[in-house]
This record gives sequence, C-alpha cells and structure tokens, in this order.
Amino acid sequence: MMMERLAYRINKAGSINNLKLSSENLPEPTKNEVKVQIKAIGLNFADIFAIQGLYSATPKGSFIPGLEYSGIIVKKGSEVNEFEIGDRIMGAIRFGAYANYLNINKNYIQKLPSDWSFEEGAAFIVQSLTAYYSLIELGNIKAQSTVLIHSAAGGVGIYANRIAKRFNAYTIGTVGTEKKIHLLKKERYDDVIVRGDDFSEKLKKRLVNRDLDIVLECIGGKIFAESFKQMSAGGRIIVYGAAQFSTGNSSPNYLKVLTKYLTRPKVDPLSLSDKNKSVMGFNLIYLWDKVELMKKYLNNILEMNLEKPLIGEVYEFKDLLSAIKKFQTGQTVGKVVIRVGE
Repeated sequence: MMMERLAYRINKAGSINNLKLSSENLPEPTKNEVKVQIKAIGLNFADIFAIQGLYSATPKGSFIPGLEYSGIIVKKGSEVNEFEIGDRIMGAIRFGAYANYLNINKNYIQKLPSDWSFEEGAAFIVQSLTAYYSLIELGNIKAQSTVLIHSAAGGVGIYANRIAKRFNAYTIGTVGTEKKIHLLKKERYDDVIVRGDDFSEKLKKRLVNRDLDIVLECIGGKIFAESFKQMSAGGRIIVYGAAQFSTGNSSPNYLKVLTKYLTRPKVDPLSLSDKNKSVMGFNLIYLWDKVELMKKYLNNILEMNLEKPLIGEVYEFKDLLSAIKKFQTGQTVGKVVIRVGE
C-alpha cells in the first residue's frame, strides 16, 4: 500500500533552483524499517554541495537531499522491536530528508531526549558526530590541549568546543565576522579570531607560549596553509569540510571552483615525518556503512550530557529554498532548521 508524501527532489544536480517540491508515492516500510512523519530537518553544507553536484557522495540521477531530521514513528516493520508507533525520534539518512515522510532502517534512528524539541533533534546528529569523531577518534584530544576550531559559530564548531571543554582544552575559535564574537564568548571559547588578511599574525599572537595541538579545518586555502604551518610538532589537522568551494550562488561558478581546486594547498607526505605533523580527513558518510560504530559514537556523545543544540534560525517547509540560500551565505550561527507541519 502506497501513501502520498511531499518531497523536494532534484532531477539534475547543478543548481539550487532545480530543487522542486512535488507529490510522490512512498511504499510501506519493510520488515526492518519504520515510517517517520518528519517534524524538522537540519541543513548541512553537504546538502548544498550535493545539490550543486560538487560532492563525490552525491547519488546519480534524481534524488532527495537531506542528511538529518526528527519526527514521529507512524508505522513500523514486523521485525522492529526497539521502537513503538508514536515514539519521537531523530535520525540520519544518506540523503532523503527533504520530505514530510520517509522510510528508514531502524539502525539509523535514535529516541529523542524527552526534553528536546523536534528542532533540537534535527540539529544534533551530524554536528555532534563530526565534532566527536574529529576531536576524539582522529584528534586524540588530551587534557589541556590547545584546539583551533574554524567556523566556530556553526553547528560543528559549537559542539567541538563543548566536547573540547570536557578535556579542559584551551579553545580558539575563528569566524568570518565580528557579529559572531559574542556567541563564541557565551559558548566559553577562550579566544576568538575574526579571519582576514591578518589571520597569520593574529594566530601567532594567540599561540605565544602555547603549542597548537589540534586544528578542526573546513575553510581551506590560506587558512588551511597557515593553520598547518603554525601547528606544533605532534599536532593534527582534521579536515571535515570544504567551505572554500561554496560560491554563495544558486549554481556554482565552475571556473572559480576549478581555480580554487587547482591552487589548493598541497602537503608533501615526506615533509610530514620531518615536521612530525598529521593531516587527516573525515566524511560523515563513511560512518553510514559502519552503523554499529556510528551508534556507539552517538551513545558516547549522549552520555556526555552536553548542552542542547543551538538553533540559529527556523524556516517553514515551504520556504526551504530560501533557508538554503540564507544558510550558504555563512551569515547564520548554530543550526538552520526547517520545521515540517504543525
């Protein structure tokens, strides 16, 4: 038996304007799936890169973007015993969240904490997992480490700081505008840098008598190069994003993207042993195929009892394209969330 749902589907990647809201049929959940009535959707830069065809994990042909959501279970398969109809959940999906209903395997959902809103649930999984995996699994963070976090006012940056503070780390956050300084101070960052042409000098001043142990990097270009240069021996730079390739337009400027790609900083592998530094990369999609590991990390994060996700702006489902365009400007803080239905 099919049901009708609404979904934002893109038939050909390349432009945000190709994303169209349409009605389509959704089958019954299989034996290990649940059907979720989506209540909120979290936006991620990976969504934009997929829509614009700049993300290697983008599905071929027609697809529905979106990696995370929250909602209510309205139906379940015969072998789903861990959840009940009516449960409030949050989940991750390998694309497909830009809809008002979806079917998803039971392994990719988590019960929503009782005192969390649906908006908070849709703002948690991708950001917290990225921050946790980068700092703890790859960064090997230790007590009183010094951590440099780029895009510090975004969802990942905020959770990275909260996790780092559990290790009494000294955190330096970087942002693109002075308007975000107040938020970072409220989030207990120890220092803040507004990125600009003087980034190198600003970072040097912050690191006087201090080793830079870990860098969470998502900006690229000169920011990556200078962060790597000033990192101490034994330091690790973890690349979790590529904001340098976002042009802020509905369609990518392929000439600019190609120029940035060809002129991106290069690291000679032989020099890493000389400098005793590490460069690591992380893509959350990798964890999709390692579901038990993903569930373990997510449970570890929940056990840390961190503060609730910070919601920056909330848009209605009908305004999803406007939300994406605002989000890609880099002017938002925290998480941009789409509210679905009442």
